[in-house]
Amino acid sequence: MSEHYNDLEETEEAREARRIAEEAEIGGKKFSGWNAVAISIIAAGWSLFQLSLASIVILDSVLVRAIHLAFAITLVYLSYPFFRKPKLGRVGSYLSKREGFTLLDAVLAALAAAAALYIVFDYVGIANRQGAMIPRDIVFGCLLVVLVLEAARRSLGPVLPIVASMFILYSFLGPYMPSVLAFKGVSLPRFIGQITASTEGIYGIPLDVSATIVFLFVLFGAMLDKAGAGKYFVDLAFSLLGRFKGGPAKAAVLASGMTGMVSGSSIANVVTTGTFTIPMMKKVGYPAYKAGAVEVACSTNGQLMPPVMGAAAFIIAEYCNVEYLDVVKAAFVPAVISYLALMYITHLEASKLGLKGMSKDQVPRFWPTFVRGIHYFLPILMLLWELVVVRHSPQLAVFRSILILVALIIVQNLVHAVRGKVAFRQALLRSVTQLWESLVAGGRGMMGIGVAVAAAGIIVGVVTLGLGGIITEVIQVISGGSFLLILLITAIASLLLGMGLPTTANYIVMASLTAPVIVTLGGQAGIVFPLIAAHLFVFFFGILADDTPPVGLAAFAAAAIAKSNPVRTGFQGFSYDIRTAILPFMFIFNTDLLLVDVHHPVRIVWIFFTSLMAMFAFAALTQNFFAARNRWYESILLAAVTFTLLRPYLVTDLLGLSESLRYPVMVSALVIFGGVYLLQRRRSRAVPAAGIAA
Repeated sequence: MSEHYNDLEETEEAREARRIAEEAEIGGKKFSGWNAVAISIIAAGWSLFQLSLASIVILDSVLVRAIHLAFAITLVYLSYPFFRKPKLGRVGSYLSKREGFTLLDAVLAALAAAAALYIVFDYVGIANRQGAMIPRDIVFGCLLVVLVLEAARRSLGPVLPIVASMFILYSFLGPYMPSVLAFKGVSLPRFIGQITASTEGIYGIPLDVSATIVFLFVLFGAMLDKAGAGKYFVDLAFSLLGRFKGGPAKAAVLASGMTGMVSGSSIANVVTTGTFTIPMMKKVGYPAYKAGAVEVACSTNGQLMPPVMGAAAFIIAEYCNVEYLDVVKAAFVPAVISYLALMYITHLEASKLGLKGMSKDQVPRFWPTFVRGIHYFLPILMLLWELVVVRHSPQLAVFRSILILVALIIVQNLVHAVRGKVAFRQALLRSVTQLWESLVAGGRGMMGIGVAVAAAGIIVGVVTLGLGGIITEVIQVISGGSFLLILLITAIASLLLGMGLPTTANYIVMASLTAPVIVTLGGQAGIVFPLIAAHLFVFFFGILADDTPPVGLAAFAAAAIAKSNPVRTGFQGFSYDIRTAILPFMFIFNTDLLLVDVHHPVRIVWIFFTSLMAMFAFAALTQNFFAARNRWYESILLAAVTFTLLRPYLVTDLLGLSESLRYPVMVSALVIFGGVYLLQRRRSRAVPAAGIAA
């Protein structure tokens, strides 16, 4: 690969994107001296504690959740300043200090940890009191609620604390609300007991999943990155696709798909892969904002990809009371076809712009590149073997994969020593350093998720106090009983909330508020579908918020690398992701897309193929280009093809045909799709490529 490619990592734009990512995910503070040592010890200690739970330590689940939260909330207070932006004045500059943590940060961290661990210290007493709160319980409970909300504000922004505060106020002011919103209200002891002394509030299912499963997957991703897998996946993607038309964009999609499987963070995906892919896209002719938008779209969609799915896959399994593999199976077809459709969109964009691929000397050779990092697939294959073949729990599967990864890091460095690249002492020191940095990165990467699920647990706890029926009634009144309007309201709410929340927290909130409503009101409208369809619906729209202007942080990170306008980059990225937005509406009405009760391999292949063709047709429709620029009647035909392939049962009903004839109808749609391509192909040969450039 050219020297230019290798030097891209250290550009000023890449450093700015990394700064945005670090500020969003680990606080962005600069630590030195004993401050840095303290942060590293706490983060690494957290990682070691979580590893011990998967191997040698057995604790009650409530104690595990409390200790998990104590680590998370401590790191948040030490890592994030009170004010994100610099403030003037002595007090303002102190509260926005970005070099190390202040005495106030340390005091709040200690108080927050004590409040989180209070249930550990008095576990027997709280259990014996059975909800009869004493003054000390109420004091520590109030302190915990306030400090969790403040930690969420620091790490996630104001949206989640504001929403949670509104629910808290509503739980007390319910008797004074208008009739449709009226709620009997709760007392302070009952509220604190529900939120801080039970498993239906802060210490609920989301925090349990975070503590037992999600942390280990985040640590697994951090270790892969420290081992060098992220750079390897980018190189491999370029070696495969770099020389095709618009090759760097296709490589960006593939690289983000591979890293997104285990990272679960759209911003991290942008920084990991975009540092290389965005400059390469610009070099072959993509406009800066489109280069950034491609990276935003594929990095955001990385959270759709099993097995991690932005850490939400495991929470979905708990909420829906299904096996984890059932979630992976349901998400597989929508995730993969969404990614392949995005790759097709990059091809259409390259065709419109008349672009070519990279030259041979700019692209690494495939086989040497593949062999150089083939060992990175070992822990991933181990994970898949444990999950799919042996069918061990996700916790045990990822723990064993981490052990393989630890051995891989050590062996990788020793091989370098054997080859004479470094001394054995340096190889061993490098191994210890990489493992330590992985433990620290795992802890720091999890603190935002830990606080997010705890804060979202407050909302869940308030809803379980008795607000669920009221929420259903309010949404039914607003929608006028229209199920489609209910879905639109849910989608918009997920997008709006997602602008200020990480995907996991957004999913937890929407799963508590609207997923049950979708199922209940859908049943009343005569539309029956599995619970997992409703949960995936809100999950998909929560993901789309990461590139939705004006807040989408992934767009800001990509724009920093591309030197483009972040809002324009975000809008363009969202336009690429419109294909993802239609999928939830389709699989709610056609659960075949989720492979619900679909087991025969031939039928699975047919569903995958027709769904992919539908996404390709929709991509051609939204890009207004197939083999040539669309004419109005071709756009109508492409829309009809998309709808027919995704909703074949409804089409047969509209045509007055039996459901058994859906296959001939779908074949007819495929023939029409091919016919549109042939028409445009014939037309494009008569028009010079320059005449169709966008």
